[in-house]
Amino acid sequence: MTHRIALIPGDGIGQEVTPAGVRCLEALARRPGLSFEFSDLPYSCEYYAQHGVMMPDDGIERLRGHDAILLGAVGYPGVPDHVSLWGLLIPIRREFQQYVNLRPVRLLRGLTSTLRDRGAEDINYLVVRENNEGEYSEIGGRLYDGMPEALAVQATVITRKGSERILDYAFQTAQSRARKKLAYATKSNGIKHSMPFWDEQVAAMAPRYPDVSVEQYHIDILAANFVTHPDWFDVVVGTNLFGDILSDLGPATAGGIGVAPSANINPDPNVPSMFEPVHGSAPDIAGQDVANPIAMIWTVVMMLEDLGEASAANDLMGALEAVTGEGKVLTRDLGGSAGTLEFTDRVLAELKG
Repeated sequence: MTHRIALIPGDGIGQEVTPAGVRCLEALARRPGLSFEFSDLPYSCEYYAQHGVMMPDDGIERLRGHDAILLGAVGYPGVPDHVSLWGLLIPIRREFQQYVNLRPVRLLRGLTSTLRDRGAEDINYLVVRENNEGEYSEIGGRLYDGMPEALAVQATVITRKGSERILDYAFQTAQSRARKKLAYATKSNGIKHSMPFWDEQVAAMAPRYPDVSVEQYHIDILAANFVTHPDWFDVVVGTNLFGDILSDLGPATAGGIGVAPSANINPDPNVPSMFEPVHGSAPDIAGQDVANPIAMIWTVVMMLEDLGEASAANDLMGALEAVTGEGKVLTRDLGGSAGTLEFTDRVLAELKG
């Protein structure tokens, strides 16, 4: 089967880790019955510098005919973050209704946690983040800029439809795992309207999944427990902002965001989902062959799983963990000396084996 993949390397180290992911896909495509057709798209801050927009007017339409989108990273000095994100990532997520942001938090074999006395058996959970509404709405505004009376208002938007679909996905995910546990983030003791509404949607959904145990955590103590008791968690679901913060905190305990993958998913197979490493464009190390490609390679694994290529996904993940478990070829952020190319070469050699 041929899968059509739109490639958006983007900025900074995105230009280095995206080829690493493509090389893994090309290696897997040497097997019978699996192939990929790539479309290279230059949407980036460099594109913005040349054209005044992050992508052309028909940028979304160019993506629509693909089976998946693989994105490297977005952001570069001189282009404000709100310009790069609202000009590229967020329109893609919303236009294709990629309402699930899925981020695994797992300590890979051979890596060391920043948490004392914690091993791989202690850190293995999923963060399910609502990806289309919540705290990242466009509703709001500013008044009286530059004056003593200056103010800014930002609305949090939580809808029943948006809550039900992300919670349904989270409950189904928890139900598919051995522990069948779901924790959800809230702050209904301090945020009077939106968070109690969110809590009510969880309570309404829970009876549909009687075999899933549900625990409520206020966001502050939940963040603390990610550090003190990571072994408590299996699947964690949160609104857009809470899920965003938690899904960076979790990987920080499991090797750093250089090893953190993510997926922006619409379960409808008729529209493309988007897959991207969490680490950002890291312009300070771009072009030096020091970027850690683990997050991208793991992101490719998630993309393969979403495309229904479970065997290829398992083989690539197995090759990745064989290399980390061996511990001889690691990038600098993990205490080794390997560069992006060397690490990728080692994974590909393991994949062939």
